[in-house]
Amino acid sequence: MRVLVVGDHFIAAEHYVDALAEAGLDPADVTTIAWAGSKADQHAAQQRMERTGPAAVAVPQEICAAIGDADVLAVHFAPVPAAVLDAAPKLQAVVVARAGLENVDIDAATARNVAVVPVHGRNASAVAELAIGLMLAEARDIARADASVKSGGWRKDFGGPGDEIGGSVVGLVGFGHVGRALAGMLRGFDVRLLVHDPYVDPTTLRDHGATPVDLDTVFRESDFVHILARLTPETERFITARHIALMKPTAYFINTSRSRLVDTDALLAACVHRSIAGAALDVFDEEPLPPDSPWRRLDNVTITTHFGGDTTTTIVRSTRLVAQAIAELQRSGRIRTAVNARALGWEEGP
Repeated sequence: MRVLVVGDHFIAAEHYVDALAEAGLDPADVTTIAWAGSKADQHAAQQRMERTGPAAVAVPQEICAAIGDADVLAVHFAPVPAAVLDAAPKLQAVVVARAGLENVDIDAATARNVAVVPVHGRNASAVAELAIGLMLAEARDIARADASVKSGGWRKDFGGPGDEIGGSVVGLVGFGHVGRALAGMLRGFDVRLLVHDPYVDPTTLRDHGATPVDLDTVFRESDFVHILARLTPETERFITARHIALMKPTAYFINTSRSRLVDTDALLAACVHRSIAGAALDVFDEEPLPPDSPWRRLDNVTITTHFGGDTTTTIVRSTRLVAQAIAELQRSGRIRTAVNARALGWEEGP
């Protein structure tokens, strides 16, 4: 089975090669190339594809030229439009080293009997740990104190004493892999955990120590509100000004998922007018933030640069999951977790 691996500036090709070798694939059957462009270029391309799909960026001619007789294409952020699929007459599967598939033309792949396979849970622990870090940084003014000292000051006045996570009410909107990892980490803080996720059985939530509630209750009762939902057409901007207005004036808003889940103008206004205590954000509508962005001027917002899943553990786990999917295809002729498994006549995975 011939595999073409496309590395990028976020996951280099050699990580896939190591994982494929561990999974028992012959290294002689693996070809590697790099997706062209700088890291900033690739991040910008990924942002555009997330909005409108792989046609939003230039056809990757380096991939078209290399794919040839490959049976499997392994990518991370690199685009896989119809033109790439047309250049690969033997292709059986596109395996993507993340859960999001915005960079793949799934309809075109299905029409060509090509499986499209995401990997799930690869960065759950990394994003959950960042969520904890953002809670601590914002509620205890860690980043602001650090910035003060490094600029020559010694700031101790942050508008009042800090807040502790311990004993607080934490609300999660979404309870997938990240939510479950975060729930486990929060047990040590002895919080009351509220969760809104209509797609998860209430018994599962209770098994994780959470109380299932409606969306309004999460916003009304929580001291920390975490946005952990997936971005879909149904969830775009589903967190509205009305929800944010329900928050306590002492509560914090944390988003490590996607900015477009939220009415960001309403959130910005709440932070500017201090109708909530503050926010901690890893994601924005426009990345990088423009130099004149009002978010840069707020003293009650902690900002990170969309690096929630950027850890060595995530890289290793991502490529191992990709390798396991490819090994399954080699062993059984199918991959149960393909999103188009039913259309291909395969038995769908759990």
